[in-house]
Amino acid sequence: MQLFDRAAISAAVTLDQDALNAVEAGFAALGRGEAVQPPILSMAIEEANGEVDVKTAHIRGFSRFAIKVSPGFFDNPKRGLPSLNGLMMVFSAQTGLVEAVLFDEGYLTMVRTALAGAIAAKHLSRPDSRRVAVLGAGEQARRQVEALRLVRDIEAVDLWARRPQAAHDCAEQLRAQGLAVRVHESVRSACADADIIVTTTPSQQPILSAADLPEGVHVTAMGSDSPEKRELETSVLTRADAFVCDSRTQSERNGELKAFAGTADRGDGGGEVPFKVFELGRLIAEGQRLRLTPATITVCDLTGTGVQDTAIADFALSRLS
Repeated sequence: MQLFDRAAISAAVTLDQDALNAVEAGFAALGRGEAVQPPILSMAIEEANGEVDVKTAHIRGFSRFAIKVSPGFFDNPKRGLPSLNGLMMVFSAQTGLVEAVLFDEGYLTMVRTALAGAIAAKHLSRPDSRRVAVLGAGEQARRQVEALRLVRDIEAVDLWARRPQAAHDCAEQLRAQGLAVRVHESVRSACADADIIVTTTPSQQPILSAADLPEGVHVTAMGSDSPEKRELETSVLTRADAFVCDSRTQSERNGELKAFAGTADRGDGGGEVPFKVFELGRLIAEGQRLRLTPATITVCDLTGTGVQDTAIADFALSRLS
């Protein structure tokens, strides 16, 4: 068994095209029905304002699978500690023996989450997209922009965050990468000229409405990954010409589809939601094109999947080895 720490892992794995291809291949395998992905195991530790999520998946043909343990303890910054942590355990898919422990402290989750946003934009946004609006100013806000530049020629960023200082700090980091960045006082102002909108907040109340959406925009919603979180008003979903998610069952429980309390149309005419739900993996695997005109509005809800974790862990170990 091998043990790798964050320093070694971050030196080997970056937001690059090879990593994106690995995660995209994982999504495609899920879309073809070539992956076993059990439900997320989630446990709240309320007295410490914490939670722990466990995700895993086996991708047929892969020699390894990963089990990720991802704790989030949100009072940690008061103690001078990071809110997020975790590790990935990698097992042989032939023998079940442990091959490696990737003590990445959440780094690989950050990478695969940012790459998922780029993959969604690759398949759903206009190819000529140049301007992105980012709602939120944490690490994932910046990483989403970095990953987007793998698939689109992003030149300008519009930022909004509830904490103005955080928005200005994030803006300075993005300007250092050669981007033109504006900080806005309202969501509507930030989104007014956007080709792509990315929401990256832990909000428990919707922050984006249909009235904020320019014609032809693509929206990637990253923040709603647990039952109490929500970033999009229902009007955003019903306004979209195409709604996509990484996992329908996860979106209904943890993501934006939970706004419809399980009533979403499954194609049998029995649902109350007036739109069809697509899954990103199947979209990729079948080469479906949902952007029919430049004016098409698309929305993708990403809750984070075990397939992404196995794909990025396998990729990381191949580079580390």
